[in-house]
Amino acid sequence: MYEQRPGMWAAVVDLGWIDGKRKRKYVYAKSEAEAVRKRDELRCQLQLGVDLSAQPRTLEAWLTEWLRDVKAHDGTRPSTLVRYRLAVSKHLVPGLGRVKLDRLTPRDVQRFLTGLRGKLASASIIKVHAVLRVALADAERMDLVPRNVAKAAKPPALGRAERRALTPEEAKTLLSVLTGDRLESLFVLALATGLRRAELLGLRWSDVDLPGRALFVRQTLQRTDHGLVFVPPKTHRSARPLPLSALAVRALESQRVRQAKERLAAGEVWSDLGLVFASTIGTAMEPRNVNRRFARRPGWTGYTFTTCGTRSPRTCSTRGRSCGPSWSCSGIPRSG
Repeated sequence: MYEQRPGMWAAVVDLGWIDGKRKRKYVYAKSEAEAVRKRDELRCQLQLGVDLSAQPRTLEAWLTEWLRDVKAHDGTRPSTLVRYRLAVSKHLVPGLGRVKLDRLTPRDVQRFLTGLRGKLASASIIKVHAVLRVALADAERMDLVPRNVAKAAKPPALGRAERRALTPEEAKTLLSVLTGDRLESLFVLALATGLRRAELLGLRWSDVDLPGRALFVRQTLQRTDHGLVFVPPKTHRSARPLPLSALAVRALESQRVRQAKERLAAGEVWSDLGLVFASTIGTAMEPRNVNRRFARRPGWTGYTFTTCGTRSPRTCSTRGRSCGPSWSCSGIPRSG
């Protein structure tokens, strides 16, 4: 501790030998007391394992490094990476990017989240906060910060939307509305099994055992920055056999017939990817087109196609209506 010049005090913390060189960390303050406080803070961080020899960086620099060097190689799903990059580029960098990583405080994060109110829905703010929390958790793990300050900030509460299951009459109406649609079998299979959209679009005929009345989820279709890609399911448990009801079996049998006709009509342009639900030339379908097609069905306005992914026969989630009782309870028989 010493007075560098009138009105400016300096303190130094010895970091030891690093890469063959003696490293020291200096702090400066306008008073001796403030310099002592900063020195003691550095010593505390050193005891916690923070790498004080690392080059100072802004939050933007860390988030860029985090996406490039950590998340791109740790098994994070492509679709999740897309969401992470969007949250970083559109919200975190503009709002907090210039702040030094080791200077970021819970108050900074809280003010940032508060500033997003009125611009984003509560659910979106929660997701942005989650991305920051994960990024800072990795920074803490790599000894770049003493603690994860995002954990101390509180995102807005997520209001619980009023939802109810489809009634037996609504479920039957939905089946009748879907009759004749090119994707009828996809929607019926979603209703009968609760498979997610990505799982339905990644399903192959080799994953289906019609005689055994079962199917396996071995891959999903995801939209990424590089186009549509097939990726493994989220968990090993997802790949377990899923029993099929008579309703589901009939839907798959109808789809096989419909696809055979489309394949014949396409001729040489058909791409044989073995997909159960493919485009009219056999290629992977754009996931968003499934929702658009459902929304355009006459007689079913005001509803959106969202499956619950419960791995059991459930009704389709809709705007204001969510996963409901199994078919056996809703008046639609599960077996023939």
